[in-house]
Amino acid sequence: MAETYLTVSALTQYLKRKFDLDPYLSKVYLTGEISNFRQRPGHQYFSLKDDHAKISVVMFKNAFNALKFKPEEGMKVMAVGRVTLYEASGNYQIVLEEMAPDGVGALYQAFEQLKAKLEKEGLFNQPKRALPMFPRKIAVVTSPSGAVIQDIMTTVARRYPLAQIVLYPAQVQGDTAAATIVSQLNRVREAGDYDALIIGRGGGSIEDLWPFNEEIVARALASMPMPVVSSVGHETDTTIADFVADRRAATPTAAAELVTPITLADALNRINQDQLRIQTAMQNRLKQQEERLKRVSNSMVLTQPSRLYDQYLQRVDQLQLRLQAVITAQLNTTQRQLTQVSNQLNLQSLQQRIQLARQNLTYLTQQLNQQMVGTLNTNRQQFQATVEALDHLSPLKILARGYTYVTDDSGNMLKQTDDFKPDQQATIHVTDGTVAVNILEVHHGKTNI
Repeated sequence: MAETYLTVSALTQYLKRKFDLDPYLSKVYLTGEISNFRQRPGHQYFSLKDDHAKISVVMFKNAFNALKFKPEEGMKVMAVGRVTLYEASGNYQIVLEEMAPDGVGALYQAFEQLKAKLEKEGLFNQPKRALPMFPRKIAVVTSPSGAVIQDIMTTVARRYPLAQIVLYPAQVQGDTAAATIVSQLNRVREAGDYDALIIGRGGGSIEDLWPFNEEIVARALASMPMPVVSSVGHETDTTIADFVADRRAATPTAAAELVTPITLADALNRINQDQLRIQTAMQNRLKQQEERLKRVSNSMVLTQPSRLYDQYLQRVDQLQLRLQAVITAQLNTTQRQLTQVSNQLNLQSLQQRIQLARQNLTYLTQQLNQQMVGTLNTNRQQFQATVEALDHLSPLKILARGYTYVTDDSGNMLKQTDDFKPDQQATIHVTDGTVAVNILEVHHGKTNI
């Protein structure tokens, strides 16, 4: 019996039908690491691999556009698709319908929960601080071996070489990365003399970027005294650190540009412009002052100072003339009055007036002497009566009749029983001296005398 030989196409078609009709291959759940990935405008072709095998992957445009993340080389993913055979090459492949980062479900849930918690606390709504125009020192918290610090140093050196870059090396990936990041942030805070802080790392999966989603890192960033620029991952990556930071940069180069908003050339140009404006302003001011000085120099005050008091001298002359006229008129009037009075007086009338005045003076002197004697006698009698009345009221008279009065050590008079205290020292005043006593008892109540 002759053997029947199949063509390659026939065998390939047979195997393809086997793949397509196999229920176990119509929907396969697969996990692996992305390999040979290079994003194309339309359909995507790459591989999934593990430590021992690799499978070709086809993802058509509609399915790829529905992804909520950006696939990257080396990213571990979970995929769902159907296994088929490509007839043209005879290679089997998997056509993916869904794909998500491996293990991302739990991380995304933790991310959203922490984001909601910190947002509720207002940690993301704190006032964003402005970056300085001319920074002197910039702190950078990142890996010392990555490209981040090199890009930042290169950009700052190109744009604003006057700024000093200080690296605080930190582990940016792994379980202990968050603790090392916080430790370096604390060092930056303790130094306290930085104008800005850049924190960042390169791209990676959500697991790689997870230290920047830790709560301790977010709170440490929120407490920094200087403006913070976050540059974590690629442009499509978002971390909690981005929400807390004052500014977010898509790349380390962009972060360096943010903290140096004005280049050295621009700063020097601005200084030159300011200097020119100051010189122009000073020249204008000097010109104004010179014109003012010229006006003042040509003024009457300096050119003809005598004209300032010409009118005053003329006024003084007029007043002097008026004063002389008034004095002359007053003297003439007084002279006429004196002449009239002199004419009215004569020697006889003057002698008669003197005689009458002498008589009147004698009479008034007698009346004054009489009134003085009477007043003196009256005052003497009133004085004698007052002395006698005071003598009757004298404490010595009262003491002479057997009465006494008591005082304490301070000389205060003790009048009532409430003024006396047992064991109190007191002094009794009698007509011819004092008696020191000690109070033994005090009895209240009126005494009949």
